Parts: sequence; C-alpha cells; structure tokens
Amino acid sequence: MEIEIINASGSKPLGKIQLTENNSIKDVKVKIHQKINKSLYPDRQAIKLEAKGKTLKDEDSLKSLNLQSGAVLYVKDLGPQISWKNVFLAEYAGPLFVYLWVYQRPWIIYGPQNTSPGAIATVAAVCWSGHYAKRLLETLFVHRFSHGTMPLRNLFRNCAYYWLFTLYVAYHINHPLYTAPCNTCFYVGLAGFIFCELGNLSIHILLKNLRPPGTKVRKIPVPDGNPFSRLFNFVSCPNYTYEFGSWLFFTIMTKCAPAGLFAAAGFYQMAVWAIGKHRNYKKEFPDYPKGRKAIIPFIL
Repeated sequence: MEIEIINASGSKPLGKIQLTENNSIKDVKVKIHQKINKSLYPDRQAIKLEAKGKTLKDEDSLKSLNLQSGAVLYVKDLGPQISWKNVFLAEYAGPLFVYLWVYQRPWIIYGPQNTSPGAIATVAAVCWSGHYAKRLLETLFVHRFSHGTMPLRNLFRNCAYYWLFTLYVAYHINHPLYTAPCNTCFYVGLAGFIFCELGNLSIHILLKNLRPPGTKVRKIPVPDGNPFSRLFNFVSCPNYTYEFGSWLFFTIMTKCAPAGLFAAAGFYQMAVWAIGKHRNYKKEFPDYPKGRKAIIPFIL
C-alpha cells in the first residue's frame, strides 16, 4: 500500500512510501528515514494520524489503525535526540565529581585560610558519592528504559539541576564555618540514609526483573522475597519513596538547609511522576491493588 507522509508542523507533503498492512509504525519511521529524509532518523520522529493528534506507538500496525492505500500520516520532527542511558550518565557523573572536587580542594572555593573538612563532612562526602556511584552502576547494569531517547536540549536543563544543586550543598557542608549536628541527628540520619539506599536499589532490581530484556512488557509490580519490596503493598513507586527518604535523612545527618531544599525539590518532581504512574497503573490494570497510594503510604 502507498502512504503519503505530511509534515505535522507546516502540513507540507514530504513524499510517499510503500508498505504493507502488516508493517508497524516503527517500519514507517524507518522508511521515512531511508526514502524521504536521511536526517530524520526514527528516534527523531513522532508519527500521528492527525497533525495535532496523539503520537502513535512504534508497535502499532497499519492494519490495527485501519489504514489503507492512499492514507495519510503526519510526521513531527522532535529535534536532535540523545539516549536516556547517556542522559543519566551525564546527570549522575556531574554530582559525583563536583562534590568530590569541592571536598578534596576546598581552598579553591574558600581560599587558603581554611581548615580541612571535619568527620561529618567526610561521611557526607562518602554518602553523596556512594549514592551517585550507585546511580551510575544502575544506569549501566540495572535500568531498562521504556523510551529510547529524549530531546537533546533537555540534557542541559537536567544536568544544570543536578550539578548546581551539588555545588550548592557541597559548598555549605564543606565550609570552614560549617556547624555539625548533634550526635543523635547524625547517627539517625546516617542509618536512615543507608536503609533507604538499600531499599531504592532493591526496588530497581525488582523492576528490572519485571520486564524481560528487549521488551516493553508491563506487569503489576508486587513484593518479592526482599523485605524492602514490601513497600509495594502501600505505594506504586517505592523507588521514589526511598529516594526521597535518602535525601531527607541526609538532611538530618548534615543539618544542611540546601540539602533540605534539594530533598524538597526532588520530592515535588518525583511526586508528579509517581501520581502519573499510579494513574496509568489503575487505567491499565483493572485488578490493580486499590489500597496503594502513589508515593507516601496512606497519604499521597
């Protein structure tokens, strides 16, 4: 069958491609790249039935969309793309190196007349670095991404958020005038931080095992034998719950207001994501557990 391709932005005809009814939208993207525009690689395209309509899924077949010869599809240029894996690596490598740079070379920021960071600042540096080292390893060996790419322009915004917040927090904790918290706050914060880090890792591994390699299969996540996964009995996104908990306890451990701001900003964004995922779970799975909340047990 012959399909006409039109630019979704300006409604300008771009050309025609030959396909069969068994071809998928992914095949459409490949044909557009091969036959119409070499610079418009598949990850850069959004295919729609109408110029301002909903983006079609790669796995949708032309037959399932009731498309026949002579039909029209609209393509939107999403701009230059970058893989999610590379985005995460850039986001998380920055905080690791920026924090250690401030910790190991305080004279660059505070001048030569400063004392070495104290014991709590050293523990904070280990915790901060350990968290982002974990995130880098998870990106390489644990995470399976449902979306292959994102717009390249978003990389700079995301990196700025993580890198600048890191500099803000590290500046205060490693400052010569930094005031340490009480011993109780330090030990409670450290224990809570380690607990939440282990919980976060456990949930990421469970979610990895939930999706077979190379697929986009979606299942209802449920607790496995790991006790950290029991939080799934109460919330849809326990990885976000543990992530927020890590930074909340880090704030308690360090008594650092900028760390608290970082925890609050992170919680707001993760709450938005969690509510969206919770809503999608309930729409997709009629038997989804009704007692679960999105991110905070019994509350949100």
